[in-house]
Amino acid sequence: MHVVFLPKFALLACWMHELSELLNVEFYGEWLGLVAEFTTKSLLSWQWASNSVYYLLSLWSRLVTSVPYLKGDTPSLLDETVPKITEGFITSRINSVQASFADNSPDPDNPLENAESLQDQLESLPYLCRFKYESCSLFIINIMEPLLQAYTARSRLPASGDAAELSVIEGQIAWMVHIIAAILKIRQTVGCSQDSQELFDAELAARVLQLINITDTGVHAQRYQEISKQRLDRAILIFVQNFRRSYVGDQAMHASKQLYARLSELLGLTDHLVLLNVIVGKIATNLKCYAECEDVIDHTLSLFLELASGYMTGKLLLKLESTKFIIANHSRENFPFLEEYRCVRSRTNFYYILGCLVFMEDGPVKFRSFMEPLLQVAVNLEASADAAFRTDVVKYAFTGLMRDLRGIAMATNSRRTYGLLFDWLYPSRMPLLLRAISLLTDEPEVTTPLLKFMSEFVLNKAQRLTFDSSSPNGILLFREISKLIVAYGSRILLLPNGTNIYRSKYKGIWISLTVLSRALCGNYVNFGVFELYGDRALADALDISLKMTLSIPLSDILTFKKLSKAYYGYMEVLFNNHITINSVLNLDTSTFVHIVTSLESGLKGLDTGISTQCASAIDSLAAFYFNNITAGDNPPSPAALNLARHIGELPSLFPQILKSLFEIIIFEDAGNQWSLSRPILSLIMISEQMFSDLRAQILASQPIDQQQRLSQCFDKLMTDVTRSLEPKNRDRFTQNLTTFRHDFRAK
Repeated sequence: MHVVFLPKFALLACWMHELSELLNVEFYGEWLGLVAEFTTKSLLSWQWASNSVYYLLSLWSRLVTSVPYLKGDTPSLLDETVPKITEGFITSRINSVQASFADNSPDPDNPLENAESLQDQLESLPYLCRFKYESCSLFIINIMEPLLQAYTARSRLPASGDAAELSVIEGQIAWMVHIIAAILKIRQTVGCSQDSQELFDAELAARVLQLINITDTGVHAQRYQEISKQRLDRAILIFVQNFRRSYVGDQAMHASKQLYARLSELLGLTDHLVLLNVIVGKIATNLKCYAECEDVIDHTLSLFLELASGYMTGKLLLKLESTKFIIANHSRENFPFLEEYRCVRSRTNFYYILGCLVFMEDGPVKFRSFMEPLLQVAVNLEASADAAFRTDVVKYAFTGLMRDLRGIAMATNSRRTYGLLFDWLYPSRMPLLLRAISLLTDEPEVTTPLLKFMSEFVLNKAQRLTFDSSSPNGILLFREISKLIVAYGSRILLLPNGTNIYRSKYKGIWISLTVLSRALCGNYVNFGVFELYGDRALADALDISLKMTLSIPLSDILTFKKLSKAYYGYMEVLFNNHITINSVLNLDTSTFVHIVTSLESGLKGLDTGISTQCASAIDSLAAFYFNNITAGDNPPSPAALNLARHIGELPSLFPQILKSLFEIIIFEDAGNQWSLSRPILSLIMISEQMFSDLRAQILASQPIDQQQRLSQCFDKLMTDVTRSLEPKNRDRFTQNLTTFRHDFRAK
């Protein structure tokens, strides 16, 4: 307990006082010596004092970062103390490997396996290292060199050598790589010039870059299943990410002359392009060799994505032969992780990255060439008999294709790139999707990737779904969406509820609702065409989607977060964009009331986003009633008559919702008051009597001595508000409601 308490106390003392103030304290030198002694002992007792490291290093970090702001000639004594602390930490990490990690088995308490613990230990270290960077970098190099020599020598020995000793070496090198990565993450010029800093950075970076060539040669190339080897490669990936952000990113690559000059002398890496080639080579090697280690694959793809996402680095990647090889040979034969079920989620990220790179270059020829392996998979699936779709081989091939296509769809961010994928998929590949969802509705491991791909494919982000004015593609796309949703929904409703109903039914339903919501509000389909020409695509999609939502108890909708968001998002789109042809109004009154009541439940929930969606849907419904029934001059439409019938059978529906809205505004700290004000005005416009009754009810619930003041608040609420739902009138009411809420809550 004291081990943790003392560093916290010392850190608190430092935070409460600036270093300049501490220097003026008579016993400052004694205090610093005691803290340094305690730090050293704690670092040596790493088995029991691991929780203290964060606080101790934070203390010393705060002290050294205050040095540039010191005034006067009083020595801080940090020049002699901090290097010892830094060296003590590094030495203790190296020693801990020999004692704890030689068993080469997963250990959640091992910082090399626990990213959060590792981050805590290394967060403050860079400031200490850069305080006396020259001596610190020399100390690190003197440790790294013998380790690299030993590791290089082991690569030439037979695989039957001492595996435990090799695991220890890999663990020690992994710690050193993490330390160097942490140092390079933060560029600070305290204690040395910018040029000197780059030279020291180059010296440290060169040791790790040299290591990249060693890790995949000789006996080391046979150890990808070993935990210690995986720890080391994860450390290298983190180093490359930090080094890239500092020296190979779009902003940094032209401002590092000293670094590249030194790297050229040490390793022959003359510029960022040569360095990128080394990095991409490591990426390719990891993707080829780590077929069964999802963690290393994910770290590798994260680095690859960072490189591909930068404008300059992305363009440079396309010049490299290693990148060209990956783009031209993205098959499971070259990258076995694509065949591993445990890495199945990584496929989407992999193809998203490749898609980003392919779409940087114009031309459908390159795109078609890139898609050739996927085309072959699709053709083979299309040739499979219906019975074969139940086999694991076919199911895995199909789900893999869907995940790959989803990644490519995510990479289409323009009309041009989306058009390339659309033309590849429609119309020739769409029957395969419909066939799979019809045959395998009861297989969520198949339907989920398919529906998630469609959810991405129909999303009109960055206005990528913009077709020519004479093109029917938007309508054709929606017809295909309708076929898929109807095929899935009509079958899923017939299946019995499994033990895990969320996995077997609810997940597919909420993704289907997301697909339909995105298509309905994508602004690339003229939905009036369907009714005009007697096409049932829209009506059937709305009908089956409502049946799916009604099959789920409201309690379950509110329980499952993703289902809840999809449900209320769909209802918002339905009420906002399609209320005139809305099959909700054609339902029987009890079902209609159930749906509207679910919107009221969403209003009262804790999720502000869902509350806003519900408010928008209720506003659209109330505004439709006001414009077409209360204030309508023309004969009411069939939809308006249906709504009037529902409200006539349950006249308390709107008053109850208005009451709930006022209770939220008055008694809760809602963060979406603007959104809530919209349906309040629409409901008030429907019936002044409804508002008067609610006003009397609220006032009666308040203390008698407050009722006159609160009555005046209600009077001011409708000041200058006319009987319309014009935008200016809405804005005026919103301003009045803000004042009303403030005055009503005032004591």
